[in-house]
Amino acid sequence: MSRYRKKRIVLNDQELYYNIFKARGVKYIRQYTTPTLHHPTAVQRSKLKRINHVWKLGDHFYKLAHQYYGDSKLWWVIAWYNQTPTEAHVVNGQNIKIPLPLSDTISLLVNR
Repeated sequence: MSRYRKKRIVLNDQELYYNIFKARGVKYIRQYTTPTLHHPTAVQRSKLKRINHVWKLGDHFYKLAHQYYGDSKLWWVIAWYNQTPTEAHVVNGQNIKIPLPLSDTISLLVNR
């Protein structure tokens, strides 16, 4: 499931990007609207099953997503849930939570 599901595609024709448009030979570019994701409340978190994972050398969000969700493109779910924007924000030995089930987790992050 993509984080872009149900997101609108808009046409960007802002003058700020004139040089890019000119270089590409286009009048506008199509892009997704910026998704709004929410951090689950403590009550919402308590309703999810969470698997503890101790971060170790060689770990990556995309690897954990593949291991637990079967899709490495869902790395952002684990990062967002743990409020760690990048792997550089995680230290060895840190406890990472893997929220399950995936559909309920994404619903919490995307909907309020």
